[in-house]
Amino acid sequence: MSKHEEADLILKLYELRREATMRQARDWYFLEFNPESTADVKKALFGEHSGHLRMVMSYWDMAAALVNHGAISVELFTDTNGEHLSVFAKLEPMLAELRAEFGPQFVANLEKLVDATPHGRERTAAVRERVKAIKAEVSQRARAAEQN
Repeated sequence: MSKHEEADLILKLYELRREATMRQARDWYFLEFNPESTADVKKALFGEHSGHLRMVMSYWDMAAALVNHGAISVELFTDTNGEHLSVFAKLEPMLAELRAEFGPQFVANLEKLVDATPHGRERTAAVRERVKAIKAEVSQRARAAEQN
């Protein structure tokens, strides 16, 4: 595949991310979905945000499949995307349990891409730590505001 064709695919993926329902799903995933267990994921999968969760997970697993099968190079994809690492970061701690529950293919393409990404697991862990720090700071500010 030519670089021009790869670039077109990257731009098409970006356009899909801009679709209104996908934006809502991504906003929910990053702002409200903070699973700490498989039960939290299952609750979301079978709750009011089921569509949002499935949309985000399937979009990034599909995008990862394009990379894994050579339609887009890992280098170009990782130079133009980082959100897939944040998606994976929320699921990785309970991945074995999720696969036992939902099957071995559960975000398997995404995991394969993370592993193919230079320092992918380290970057994913760093994302998780940044999110944890931000959540702690927000909680601390909320407590301070309540005291004032």
